Amino acid sequence: MWSTAAVQGGKFPFPQPLFDYWLDACQRGILYWDTLYRRGEAYLEHCESGKPPVLVFDYRIIMDARELPDPANYALAAIQPPSNCPPTDPAKRPFVVIDPRAGHGPGIGGFKMDSEIGIALQQGHPCYFVMFFPQPVPGQTIESVAKAEGHFLKRVNELHPDSDGKPFVIGNCQGGWALAMLASVAPELVGPILLAGSPLSYWAGVRGKNPMRYAGGLNGGTWTASLAGDLGNGHFDGAHLVENFEKLDPANTLWKKSYNLYAKIDTEPQRYLDFERWWGGHYLLNKAEMEWITQKLFVGNELVHGKITSHDGTARVDMRNIRSPIMVFASWGDNITPPQQALNWIADLYDNAEDIRNNEQTIVYCLHNKVGHLGIFVSAGVANKEHSEFASALDLIDVLAPGLYEAVIEDIAPDAPGQEYIEGRYIIRFEARDVSDILALDDGRDDERAFEVVKRVSEINQGLYDRYVSPALRATSNEAGARLLRELHPARLERTLVSPKNPWLWWLPDLADKVREQRRPVAADNPLWLWQEQLSGFIVQSLDHYRDLRDAAQEQLFRAIYESPQLATLVGVAPAGEPRNQALTWESRELARLKREALDPSFEQGTLADGFVRLLLYVSIGIGVVDERPFNAIRRVMRDVRHEYPLTLMQLKDIVRHQVALVRLDAPRALRGLPLLLPDARRRHQAWLLARDLLALNGAIPAEHQARLDQVAKTLELDTAAAIRAASSPIRTEAETAADAPVPAEAAPAVYPPAAKPVAGKAVSAKAATSKPGPAKPVPVAKPSAKTAKPAASKPATTKPSPAAKTPEKTAKPAAPKPAPDEIKPIAKPAAQTSAARKPTGKANGQAPGASPAASVPGKRGKA
Repeated sequence: MWSTAAVQGGKFPFPQPLFDYWLDACQRGILYWDTLYRRGEAYLEHCESGKPPVLVFDYRIIMDARELPDPANYALAAIQPPSNCPPTDPAKRPFVVIDPRAGHGPGIGGFKMDSEIGIALQQGHPCYFVMFFPQPVPGQTIESVAKAEGHFLKRVNELHPDSDGKPFVIGNCQGGWALAMLASVAPELVGPILLAGSPLSYWAGVRGKNPMRYAGGLNGGTWTASLAGDLGNGHFDGAHLVENFEKLDPANTLWKKSYNLYAKIDTEPQRYLDFERWWGGHYLLNKAEMEWITQKLFVGNELVHGKITSHDGTARVDMRNIRSPIMVFASWGDNITPPQQALNWIADLYDNAEDIRNNEQTIVYCLHNKVGHLGIFVSAGVANKEHSEFASALDLIDVLAPGLYEAVIEDIAPDAPGQEYIEGRYIIRFEARDVSDILALDDGRDDERAFEVVKRVSEINQGLYDRYVSPALRATSNEAGARLLRELHPARLERTLVSPKNPWLWWLPDLADKVREQRRPVAADNPLWLWQEQLSGFIVQSLDHYRDLRDAAQEQLFRAIYESPQLATLVGVAPAGEPRNQALTWESRELARLKREALDPSFEQGTLADGFVRLLLYVSIGIGVVDERPFNAIRRVMRDVRHEYPLTLMQLKDIVRHQVALVRLDAPRALRGLPLLLPDARRRHQAWLLARDLLALNGAIPAEHQARLDQVAKTLELDTAAAIRAASSPIRTEAETAADAPVPAEAAPAVYPPAAKPVAGKAVSAKAATSKPGPAKPVPVAKPSAKTAKPAASKPATTKPSPAAKTPEKTAKPAAPKPAPDEIKPIAKPAAQTSAARKPTGKANGQAPGASPAASVPGKRGKA
């Protein structure tokens, strides 16, 4: 074999390397064209079969929106788990995936096993998919689609009345803004929502990096979408949207994608064909739908400003109305939905994180470093890390205190404490953020003022088009002409020309089969192959350079036109731009005042679960980072006692939000009320120990929080040393058991410390609902007076106690015939090891530093 060094020396290669390269190139060329032929064949089959979703999972349509009073071309499908996934558990929170209707067909959310749907099925969750059909229903509007999706979520809730939480709904790309609107007008239908790569703030971006936002202005506004709809006889061809995506990266469209197939022709065809089946499955929208999208969202940017209403004016879309946690997933490598467009809506709605907490919203965002737009949905790495961690941490996210958080997902360090409370290979934590952190991701928002001029110019041009041009085109257009235009679109033509429809290519499949039988790939170190790779790299660099020059020229042209004060004055827009209206409305402020008044009696009233939660929230004030370990520890305790003291996730969420609001409103008064919520000394010991051990899960307890623990101990009149000894004492006597029988102390596991962790410097991070939440069967503490000398918890039971009144002396395993009396303890250390546990030590036998093997499973004594 001729050496690379000789080529670099300028010598002509020997015939053998030249022959090897020539033979390989001939074979590759035939196999390359055969792959394109197979792509065309798959395209024709896909069209003839009605363009079904490209899901790799079996599904069953359980609701068809074409049959609704206000029909739409949407349907709800129930995903059937494959044989390698566990059976779905109807009691688990259902997952609903809404795919984007942005020119392509549905299915990208379940394109492969390692996907959003695949992750949900692997964890045993019931999974549903919102799909759509190629042809829209006549008269269908975006409002019709929103109503259909509302019906779908009602049906999912009806199918899972006993699930521990409302559906987790994922909106991919354009499906994200549809989900945001639905959650705004019907917040009771959804649980946590995930907006994956979804644009919500359409004018945002960084100068020199996000050219797609300038397209509307350079085209003169939204009239071009109306033109395409009129030429399509009332239908907008989704192939136009796909073409716009491809123009963003000419190097990939014109060279890299094809060359990658050619260079990897022995391994790449199947992946290429699977992707092209989705990428080439173009769907249609009604003209009215596309006009609404461009006028209200892309150019108008009205979603975040609360200007979108129903056609009859009875409903207004205000994203402040969303009650469930909002999760946003974006990537720095996304050139279609950059992080600024995914996140700047937060700054449009709120001045700071305090406003978010006052409005009782929980917003979590996660930024990937490099994955592209499609990678957010189809990348196996993203599915197995980000989507998997989101799914695992859903319950934690659902009970997070209102506020703004950034989700950070990292590999578990070998010496990380509390590893027994970490599931999987990653740990997810939520770091408190402020609106200023969102704004810091942008290079300023002054450049968005020009888009106000674009909006006004677009309205003028749209009016002129609707009045003078559209009537003439509608009068002359027909379905035959529209169909011809669609078939001649380059995205379709390139597939039909190289397909079985072309009779001149009848010989290609047979020749390709023979080539595969005699395949002789060239060696990777062949000098001519190396020259080819260098040439490919040069072509890519040249096309990237062209793209950069084109984008820079378009940006400069846009700024020259729309940043002109003369044009702004001419169209009636103030050059400085309209002031942003971020403040809460008068109604919202008044509602907040009424909620504060309604909270006042709750300082001295509540259940034992309220007391445990309040204590933990108080000692957690100032912690700006929340991770999964304390929450997983609490959930273990909850599972241990679930038969005797059931507490649902929704009850826990209500308790947390209620107590967070009280601590935020008046922390000293909330502390003074603790003795009334925890009247029994032993319950106080339990609560204090639970708080101490949960704070210690992440390592040594900071001095500030240790001081708060001491302050709580003083308020509750606790001897902390005695509390530790009592927690590790042996079985209680029957007299003690009878004395405490009426009190369901094991509502204690309802505590959730991280929920109160605010932005540093804030007291607590939430303002909660005013309802009186509580566990299913706890006994509330009824307005105790100052004269109460004997707490109600100490009264012996005079009647047969209900299951909810069983005392903690019963074991956490009620199925046993005669369980030994035992008390479910917080994650505490046995007394014999207390002194050693106070000194941080290295992790041993899977235990956190400072924890004993007996404490590894909360609520079980002496078992690892």
